[in-house]
Amino acid sequence: MFRAERAPSTPTAQPQTPPRWHREHEEPFGVVAPGALAAAASFVAMWPFTSVIDPGAWSITVVIVVVITAATGMLMRHLLRRQTPWLCDVTTFVVQLVVAVAVVTQLVAGDTAFLGIFPTSTTLTVFGALGAAAWEQIVFGTAPLDASPGLAAAMGSGFAVIAILLDHLVAHRSVVIAALLTGVVGAIPMIVTMGEPHVVWFVMLGVLVLILFRFTARRHPLSPRRSSTTIAVAVGAAALAVTVAIAPALPVTANLAGTGVGVTVDASLRLGDDLRQPNPVEVLTVAAKGEIAPYLRLTTLSRFDGRVWQPDRGDVQSQEEGFGGPEWSPDVATEEQTTSIRILRMSSSWLPVPYPATDVQGLTGSWRVAVDNRTLVSRSADAAGNDYTVASTRVIPTLEQIRALDAAEPVVDPDAEPVELPEIIATLANDVTAEAGTDYDRLVALQTWFRSEFIYSLETPVEEGFDGTGAEAVAQFLEERSGYCVHFAGAFALMAESLGMQTRIVVGYLPGSLTDEKRGDESVFSVSSDQLHSWPEVLFPGVGWVPFEPTASLGVPTAFRAGAADGAGTGGPAAPAPTTAPQAEESAGPDIERGDEAEGAGTGGELRRLDPMPVVLTALGAIVLLLLPALIRRVERWMRLRRARSGDSAAVWAELRDTLIDLQLPASDADTPRMRAAALIKERDVDAATMNALTDAVERANYARAGSEPIDLAEPLRIALRRLHGTVDRPTQLRAKLLPRSLFATRSTTAAAI
Repeated sequence: MFRAERAPSTPTAQPQTPPRWHREHEEPFGVVAPGALAAAASFVAMWPFTSVIDPGAWSITVVIVVVITAATGMLMRHLLRRQTPWLCDVTTFVVQLVVAVAVVTQLVAGDTAFLGIFPTSTTLTVFGALGAAAWEQIVFGTAPLDASPGLAAAMGSGFAVIAILLDHLVAHRSVVIAALLTGVVGAIPMIVTMGEPHVVWFVMLGVLVLILFRFTARRHPLSPRRSSTTIAVAVGAAALAVTVAIAPALPVTANLAGTGVGVTVDASLRLGDDLRQPNPVEVLTVAAKGEIAPYLRLTTLSRFDGRVWQPDRGDVQSQEEGFGGPEWSPDVATEEQTTSIRILRMSSSWLPVPYPATDVQGLTGSWRVAVDNRTLVSRSADAAGNDYTVASTRVIPTLEQIRALDAAEPVVDPDAEPVELPEIIATLANDVTAEAGTDYDRLVALQTWFRSEFIYSLETPVEEGFDGTGAEAVAQFLEERSGYCVHFAGAFALMAESLGMQTRIVVGYLPGSLTDEKRGDESVFSVSSDQLHSWPEVLFPGVGWVPFEPTASLGVPTAFRAGAADGAGTGGPAAPAPTTAPQAEESAGPDIERGDEAEGAGTGGELRRLDPMPVVLTALGAIVLLLLPALIRRVERWMRLRRARSGDSAAVWAELRDTLIDLQLPASDADTPRMRAAALIKERDVDAATMNALTDAVERANYARAGSEPIDLAEPLRIALRRLHGTVDRPTQLRAKLLPRSLFATRSTTAAAI
C-alpha cells in the first residue's frame, strides 16, 4: 500500500504591508471630508456679509450654490477615483463650473434661460444690468444694504467662484492658501464699511484653520501624527491669541473706491470714533454767497429713553410737495439764500441741507422730504456722489421778538415709560438760569455757562470711562466738565427740558473752510470728516426751532440783535448777524484738548501728537503675519528632531523631504530610502555614514522585530540638514527660512523634481 508522499509544507504567503514611509497615499476620510471642510470655509467667508446686507434672496442663493458645489465635487471625485489625478481635477473643476452657472442662472434669472439653467443672450443682459445695479448699491449704499436681486446675482456668482477654489485647495491640502482666501473674503465687509474688527469672526476663522491643519496632518503619510497635531494646535492657538489682541486696535480706514465713500454717518450720536480718526478727509463742498457757509443738518433726534436719543421718524413726502408751510410768523423778518452742495466721500441715508430748507433741485425722486425737521431722507439711495442746490430761508427775529416768546413745552408720550434723570441735571439748570427772566435768556445763560466753564476734549470721555448721551454719561460730563459736541448738546437739551422747554438734537456738519475756488459769484467751502457735529435746538412758536451752540471753543454762540432803533446786540461788538443758525469762524475745526501737545516751530501754532500705539500694533501684526510661515516651519522641525531622538524614522524622512522642497532640490516620493540616500551622497556630498545610519533606521523600523532598542537619529539628521543647506546659495537659504515651500506645496506637485 502506497502512501502518497506529502509535499513539504510551506507557509501560506501573507500579503506584505508596504513600508510605512513609502506607503501610497490613503484616503481615510474619502471624498466627504474635503468637500465638507471647503463648504464650511465658504460659509465662514460669507458670515461677515450678513452684517452689511439684510438677509434675503442673496443669502439663500449663496447657501444653495455652496452646498451644490461641494456636493458636485464629492460626487465627481468618487466617480473618477480610479482615474489619473490631473484628469480627476480638471474634470471636477469643469463640471463644478458648469453646475454653478446653471444653479445661479436658475435662482436669479431662470425665466430668461433655456430650460431654466442654460444662459441665453437675454440672461447675459439681465446679469449685466443686475451687476451694474449691485455695484451702485455697494458703492453708494448704506449698511445694511437691502437684499436686492442685483446683490443676489453678484453674491451668488462671486461665492460660486470662491466655493470652487476652496474646494480644490482643501482637496489638494493647500490649507494655508485656503485659509488666506477665506480670511481675505471675510474681511472685505469690515474694510469697506470701516467697521470695527469682528473678533468673534476672527476666532471662528482661527478654529477653521486649526481644523484644516488637523485634517492635513492626519492625511499626510510622512508627518508623525502626534507632532503634527501638536504643531497645528500650538501655532493656531498662538495665532488666535495674537489676532484677538491686535485686531481690535487696527486702524481700519480703507474704502471701496478712492473717490467714493470715505465716511459713513448714522444718527446714533456715536460720533466719538469718527471725530477721533487720525486722518480727516474732505467729505463735501459747499458753494454759497459770502464768507461764511451755513450749518448743514442731516437729521434730528427728539426722543430720549434715558440711554440714547432716537432719530425722528415722521411723515415723508415727495420733493414736489415741498417742505411744508413756514413755521415763523409773518411779522418776523426773513432772507432767502441758496446753497449748492456736492457730496464727495460721505455715505448716509440723509442728505445735508441748511435750515430751514424750502426747495431742492438736482436730486432723483428716491429722496423724500421729512416735513417735521425739513431734511431729506431715502430708503434706497445714498448721499455719496450727489450734487444739488437747496433754497432756504434765514429767519431773523429781533431780540425783543424772541424774548417776548415762551418756548414750547415738552411733548409727553403717554405710552412711553417716564425717564428718571440724575438730580444734578435739574439742579444745575436752575442754578445757572436763576437770574434770567425769559426762556431765551435762560438758554443764553446755559450756552454761556457751557462755553466758559467747560473744555472741549475728545479724550476725556474715553479716559474717564463715559461716552455718548445717556443720562448717566451727561451727569458725569457735568461733573468732569470736559467732553465733545455730543456731550455738550445732550447736556444742554436735557437741562433745557428740565426747565420746561421742548428740545431736540441735530446731527450735521459745521461750516467748512473757505477755499480759493469760486463757482460763479459763490465762494466754495471745504467740509472735512472731523467737522461732523451735533447741537441742540429749542422750539419757539412763531419763530421755529432755534439752534444754540454750547460746545466750548467751537463756532460763535447764538445771539439776536435788538431792533433797528436799539442798534446794539446782546453779544456785544462780536455778535453775529441776526440769524437762527449758529455761526462759526473760518476754521477747519475747533480748538481741541488732546492731552500733551507739541508747539509748532516758528509758527506759533500747535501740532497734535499722534498716538503711536495703533501704528506699533499694526506693524507688529504685519511682522507676525510675515514671519508666521517661518515660525510654523521652525516648530515643525523642532518637533521632528524631538521625535528623532527616540528613533522615529518617519519623522526623520519627513523632515528630510520637506527640507529638500524648501531648498528647491529634487524630492521624489518614488525614491526608496537607499535611492535617495545614494543621490544625496553623490550629488550633495552628504556624509555617507550619516545617510547610512538614517537608511538603516528606516529599514529596522519597517522590517525588524518589535521591541528593538530605538536609536537616537537627531544628530545624524542635523548633520544631513546642515550639509544640504550648505550646497545652496544664501538667497535660497533665506527663502527657505522665510517662505518654506513645503508648507504650501501639495503632495502631487512635490513628487516631481523641483
